[in-house]
Amino acid sequence: MKILIVEDEVALAEALSEILKRNKYAVDAVHDGEDGLEYAMTGIYDCIILDIMLPKMNGIDVLRILRSKHISTPVLLLTAKSDIEDKINGLDSGADDFLTKPFVTGELLARVRALLRRKGEVVADQFTFGDIALNKSTFSLSRNGQFVKLSLKEYQIMEMMMANPRQLIPKERFIEKIWGYESDVEYNNVEVYISFLRKKLTVLESTVVIRTARGIGYFLEGGD
Repeated sequence: MKILIVEDEVALAEALSEILKRNKYAVDAVHDGEDGLEYAMTGIYDCIILDIMLPKMNGIDVLRILRSKHISTPVLLLTAKSDIEDKINGLDSGADDFLTKPFVTGELLARVRALLRRKGEVVADQFTFGDIALNKSTFSLSRNGQFVKLSLKEYQIMEMMMANPRQLIPKERFIEKIWGYESDVEYNNVEVYISFLRKKLTVLESTVVIRTARGIGYFLEGGD
């Protein structure tokens, strides 16, 4: 799952990015409203953490434009103010939740999880498909008591496929969701990690296989 942070306090944005990455989310961070709007309009994010007080364009205006363009990505608004008017304006403009700075990390993560559940994303600690299980807390893939550890990128790619079993996922989508839509990562990077995952499925002797739609992308099959 991929989260966009729009926060002009660079140190705070970096701290939030690190916290979210440690919790297995892919993260992009920008520091003004215009960039935030441009990134959010791509539609690749599962959740947006949006500060209200931003340079170039404030968070409320960003939010109003997104909703007018039918971008329905869940938005958690951040503000240093506790004024009830900010909360009312934000919620009336289409925000899904509201958090006043300073805040406790645990509360932020809980609110993000709640928004993702509301969006319909799977946020459980474990995904299953066929005879394999993917564990979020241990970064491991398992079958019948056997485990193999995954790198972060391996985990993120397998998570996307197990959250969308038997659905073809284009290579572009992997790159957008995991590396970022402005990334210069090439398709062969995805191919390398797919190769690693296939080897680990072989080690587990799983009946699940990663199929290739040549020139397009990949999907999970088997395990019936």
